[in-house]
Amino acid sequence: MTTHPPQIEATLPQPVHPYKVMALYKFAPLADVEKLRAPLAGFCRAQGVKGTLILAPEGINGTVAGTPEAIAALADFLFASGPFGTRLAGAEVKYSFAEQAPFLRMKVRLKPEIVTLRAPEADPSRLVGTYVEPEDWNGLIARNDVVLVDTRNAYEVGLGTFRRALDPGTRTFVDFKDYVARALDPRRDKKVAMFCTGGIRCEKASSYLLSQGFEEVFHLKGGILKYLEVVPESESRFQGECFVFDERVSVGHGLVEGDATLCRACRHPLTAADRADAGYVEGVNCPYCAEDEARRGAAEERARQIALAAGRGAAHLGDAAQDMAARNKAAKQARRQADRERARNG
Repeated sequence: MTTHPPQIEATLPQPVHPYKVMALYKFAPLADVEKLRAPLAGFCRAQGVKGTLILAPEGINGTVAGTPEAIAALADFLFASGPFGTRLAGAEVKYSFAEQAPFLRMKVRLKPEIVTLRAPEADPSRLVGTYVEPEDWNGLIARNDVVLVDTRNAYEVGLGTFRRALDPGTRTFVDFKDYVARALDPRRDKKVAMFCTGGIRCEKASSYLLSQGFEEVFHLKGGILKYLEVVPESESRFQGECFVFDERVSVGHGLVEGDATLCRACRHPLTAADRADAGYVEGVNCPYCAEDEARRGAAEERARQIALAAGRGAAHLGDAAQDMAARNKAAKQARRQADRERARNG
């Protein structure tokens, strides 16, 4: 039985890593989310799948990881054989791979919205902008009459974005409404193209703009992740890396793990330049939180407790995350060294 759109899998490389990552979302009426939560959580835990899935009356959203066999079983459970029936058919699904487990535990959360905008008039199941396939995106955003808007938050935009894209400078997606009121005008901005990580935010943002009187609104189908998967790097207009909400931190073209790491104090993504900054102290603070004395003090105490626990040969609550970060960092360094060796050897 087919459990996901065949074209999604067709473009994937053969698995070379032990963990398969599945990112998905679907705007669909789910009035029975409270009844769906326990069966979904139980199935994931039985399969050894870890990550976070959000259920809301408007649909499902999340990212999980497990063995390829476990992820295939979960896809069948969600799209065919489980309690969702066919309500999630046609979900936006993207697969990638990881060398290390990207998540520590499994969580299924109930929320009012799968992506929080707090604008009831934004209903993608009723009104949504025009989807643009990744292969057609470059042509659209090259047009002078198109306003290009990144709907992600400022810390995500800082790692990478499309050339000439406007950065709303938002801290949360809820702030996007204020940006629209302040910076965009339906009488002036006749064509607006938007993008986000996986497609979900700009799908809701496009619905919101249409409700505010904007005439033509476009959004990148599958988001940056799908674009990086299918558009050759030689043709790409995306600069930098794409932030992802797991321990990989970022991905680049071909959805390979990027170079970014996370500040363990404030969770801000960090580039190599950030880590070389005088404000960076590993495990304690980074240039974005170095002036926050309270946060730095808490991070220093956490690091001290971890060191004390290690000295006693005991585990500490933060060990798992710290160990995962260290493994990911070492793996990235090893891959970069291997790439340099291959380049030297021709």
